[in-house]
Amino acid sequence: MLSTVLSTVYILICLLLLIVVLLQQGKGGDIASAFGGGSSQTAFGARGGATVLTRATTVLGTLFLLGALGLSIMGQRGPGSVVGGVAAPAPAPAPQQAAPAATKPPAAPAQPQKPPAQPEKK
Repeated sequence: MLSTVLSTVYILICLLLLIVVLLQQGKGGDIASAFGGGSSQTAFGARGGATVLTRATTVLGTLFLLGALGLSIMGQRGPGSVVGGVAAPAPAPAPQQAAPAATKPPAAPAQPQKPPAQPEKK
């Protein structure tokens, strides 16, 4: 349940970040301005005041990274148990099956038995 809620919030953060980045105006940082061609800006653009969109981008970007980290950690732990800390019940004994009828081994050929030795009379 918790992972579903967090995944939904994470998807909303992703969509908001996408919209905020697309709404921002370009800084004019093409390849010509990076090498000083026709512009007085530095290679990374002029430092202007932070607008609402740039602050929203920073906040949403941070939430994006933290959400990705949190969801990955939750995914590695696996699902939790509702009855955490309670020992599992002992398994039920397997039903005993009736032993098959004892079969006699094939009869060995009868060997003549010697009569018991009798003591000699004197």
